[in-house]
Amino acid sequence: MVHNFLIKPLLKFVFFSSVFFSFALAKKVPDLNIKLIDGSKTTILELAEDGPLLIDFWATWCVPCKKVMKHLNQFHLKYDDQNFKVLMINTDSPRSFGKVKSFIRSQDYKFYVGLDPNQITARKLDGLVMPTLILVDAGGEITWRHQGYSPGDEKEIENQIELLLSKNTK
Repeated sequence: MVHNFLIKPLLKFVFFSSVFFSFALAKKVPDLNIKLIDGSKTTILELAEDGPLLIDFWATWCVPCKKVMKHLNQFHLKYDDQNFKVLMINTDSPRSFGKVKSFIRSQDYKFYVGLDPNQITARKLDGLVMPTLILVDAGGEITWRHQGYSPGDEKEIENQIELLLSKNTK
């Protein structure tokens, strides 16, 4: 019989062990086809082949998504000289594509915008909670994941980008 005083430490051990092993066993991102907002097509690995890629799942109705976008656009521009890119994958229905295009144009965002109207890519990358950010290195390994956005999270996002970029230059 397990005593109550052992349950809490045991749960902590299990939790931290699972977090450690999930990071220790880096997972390669699947090379999914992405249709971009301009009508062209690419793949995730094509975008990541010459530098890190930050993927973010978003929708026009998602307020936190819109708040983090301005920071992600800044990072896309700031680290462009190190081949860093941001791919924003929109999960709105096809009826909302007009809204998506006009919103992106009105904000003058420069990052890549992919369309995932049936949420196939979102499901494959576990990005159904929005926003979900996935940082991928140039080799296609997922190095960091984050769900949700609260003001201040942009500091951690940038720290993760800089950490990955510093590894690429070594």
